[in-house]
Amino acid sequence: MPNKADWVIWNGSMGILDTVAIGHIEDDGGNRIAFLAPPYDVVGPFSLDELETQGRIAFGECLVMSRQRWQEDQVGLRFGAREKRRAVLFRWDMSDDAKAHREVLNLPRQSVLSPSEIKSAFRRLAKTAHPDAGGSSEHYRRIAEARDVLLKRFGGPP
Repeated sequence: MPNKADWVIWNGSMGILDTVAIGHIEDDGGNRIAFLAPPYDVVGPFSLDELETQGRIAFGECLVMSRQRWQEDQVGLRFGAREKRRAVLFRWDMSDDAKAHREVLNLPRQSVLSPSEIKSAFRRLAKTAHPDAGGSSEHYRRIAEARDVLLKRFGGPP
């Protein structure tokens, strides 16, 4: 009977990672239907047989999986969750300031950006904006500031 905390629950959008136990189990004509134990007892019903054979099931935004499956899949799951959170973050902040920084770098005003797109736009413009390449100090400063402000949202250095 799988009632120990042998399972992992993952919700990347909320940043929840925890170990869980199977709570209530019902036999539904040869198919075992389960719910997780508290405090995750709202997760269910799901097929315990499917969880045991596949090593992972999805329940809404949550994934319940074996510890082995978590070890195999965690890098991809964490990366995917981070990208989703970044996409949401960029959709929310469409302030005039963010739009102005996008315009300075000739980036689309409404699309989701990646750090590589921001850096690429900066490099493309810096080739002619830099004073050593015949540009002005002011123009180069504006594109560098726009790059730095947009990249800061990703939590890393420019």
